[in-house]
Amino acid sequence: MDALTLLTTRKSNKKLTTPAPNAEQLEQIFQAAMRAPDHGKLKPYHFVVMKNEGLNKLEKLLKAAVIEFDLGEERLKKAENLAHRAPMVIGVVAKVDPTIAKVPGWEQMLSAGCATYGLQLAAQTLGFDNVWISGKWINGTALREAFGCREQDRVIALVMIGTGTEKAERECRVIETKYFVSYL
Repeated sequence: MDALTLLTTRKSNKKLTTPAPNAEQLEQIFQAAMRAPDHGKLKPYHFVVMKNEGLNKLEKLLKAAVIEFDLGEERLKKAENLAHRAPMVIGVVAKVDPTIAKVPGWEQMLSAGCATYGLQLAAQTLGFDNVWISGKWINGTALREAFGCREQDRVIALVMIGTGTEKAERECRVIETKYFVSYL
């Protein structure tokens, strides 16, 4: 698949099963992610891979966040299911350094976001479907601690990766860009 086709047909897919990327494929995915735009060459991100027993740990961390933020019983069950919806989940942490005047924190966050998207595109190119998940639970104290976050860091994504159990039913349609683009 050429790059333009990938960019114009990419879709999220939450219905995932095994296999997930192997070690060699995962290295390719991370190499692609680390080519994100990065003013100052800071690499302001960190990836946390969870599979097998790591998914059980993720379930506990998400449940702890639900309790911490008093999100209710429904979210507790969702946390349990979410942690096991894919054979692999990659947490992405924006490692923000607010002391770098040349590269403000917001720009470091954008770089981490671009790295996340690069990760998704690389996984898709290798044949793995994925979806970027967030929500209030990514701010859970236990999750942030497990991911090695400092006070200024932000967990920005839980990327679920695996093999799609079914092809997306929605057809890729052309998006009308006139509402999103202007010219000076």
